Amino acid sequence: MKFVPALRQGVLLRRYKRFLTDVQPLNQAGENEGDELTIHCPNTGSMKNCLAPGEHCWFSTSSNLKRKYPNTWEVATTPQGHLAGVNTGLANALVREALEADLIETLQGFDSLRAEVPYGEERSRIDFLLEFGAQKCFVEVKSVTLWAGDDRNPGRGLFPDSVSARATKHLRELMQMRAEGQRAVLLYCVQHSGISSVSPADELDPSYGKTLREAIDKGVEVLAYGADISPLGIELRCALPIVL
Repeated sequence: MKFVPALRQGVLLRRYKRFLTDVQPLNQAGENEGDELTIHCPNTGSMKNCLAPGEHCWFSTSSNLKRKYPNTWEVATTPQGHLAGVNTGLANALVREALEADLIETLQGFDSLRAEVPYGEERSRIDFLLEFGAQKCFVEVKSVTLWAGDDRNPGRGLFPDSVSARATKHLRELMQMRAEGQRAVLLYCVQHSGISSVSPADELDPSYGKTLREAIDKGVEVLAYGADISPLGIELRCALPIVL
């Protein structure tokens, strides 16, 4: 996925009220350009280990004149110097692009693909419903940006980055689909250049970690794919291991 038009560069000043970010725009020479801007932050999570005030960031500009905040934060420089795609709304688009390009090996060869299909007893919407002949495959997508590396595992990534009852609900829905004889897949879309494996964030959300392991035991397939990230674009590239 290429960013068209090209992203603008800035310096992150602060993120607040969950949805707002202040940045100092920069020109192509890296010099301050104009006044500070308040831009939309499209990530409702904690953004733990993604926020680095004073570091470079990149943002898009919408042509929609009705938007109160026409600019949207897309890529961050983390405190560790990695790049992170902070727009969680891009995760589904990245996965769809990868599915249609047959990048995800275990999900190749589907006959049809539909998005945002209502399903389940808890009134959810599945991100993607694939059909392989008579068999349905329910694919739930989650964006991963929480880096928690250490000396033993410098590429460790975690999900979620805060307590997420919604993510746990989606696991229950996937287990129900599996119990009904359909395929059920949880796909972690890793938008962080420093993450090379994914684990449940047991310390942040123990209920999610417990439910994830239960889902795996009941046949839910769990995949993770990492992305190449730059100010020019983001693209899913390769499978990453799940570490429980």
